Amino acid sequence: MTDIDLQLPTRVAVTGGASGIGLACARLYRSAGAGVGLIGRSATRLDAAARTLGEGGPAVVTAAADVADEAAVRAGIDRIAGELGGLDALVVSAGIDGEMGASVAEVTSAGFREVLEVNVLGVFLAVKAALPHLTQSPGSTITIIGSDSGFVSVPGMLAYNASKGAIVQLVRALAFELYDEHGIRVNSVAPSVVDTPMARRGLGDDAIDDPAFPLQSAEDVAWSVAYLSSGRARAVNGTTLLSDFGYTGRSSFPA
Repeated sequence: MTDIDLQLPTRVAVTGGASGIGLACARLYRSAGAGVGLIGRSATRLDAAARTLGEGGPAVVTAAADVADEAAVRAGIDRIAGELGGLDALVVSAGIDGEMGASVAEVTSAGFREVLEVNVLGVFLAVKAALPHLTQSPGSTITIIGSDSGFVSVPGMLAYNASKGAIVQLVRALAFELYDEHGIRVNSVAPSVVDTPMARRGLGDDAIDDPAFPLQSAEDVAWSVAYLSSGRARAVNGTTLLSDFGYTGRSSFPA
């Protein structure tokens, strides 16, 4: 069988690139020959992530920025685009889970606001900052990491559920405007629980390591992102791809 060329982008910026899904996406793109830029809050963690991608090969650029800080995000993406010679794709992976386990009465306004600023405003700001660069690259793409929590509600995750529901509609709104005006496709991947540092902090190692738990890897999600950003998905726009083993349509996970 002949290997299929996915026609992947060659210059990619990734927010939340220091770990988890973002880093897995960067690793996949780089292995396919792309230059990648990693954006995250901590310069130290970004440098450590960049080292895991190895030396030589395509360029790796890091830019420390809080995704809720418009000026910082713009400066970071401008730097990445400058060093890579442009941008063909943006992957928005930065996100937080907030006050996990808190009831409505217990959730603080500050905690709720922080989740929305990172998970929703941060997406908008990254897209806005990347747009001048993406418009210069025909067939460019934006892929946003959502969650099955945008479709089903889990108690104790009020702000997170709200933020991921917002992403579903944001993707639709962005997709049609940006495709009609610039030919830029916008899609999202909405995974169920992924084995990432954030999930382990929120759910605990015992739940994550339970063989019966329907768990996927960050690399599983990265392959979905890669497809949506590829030339082979040129007709896919405004879509949220559920990556959840089919469980979103059920009332509960299997015991």
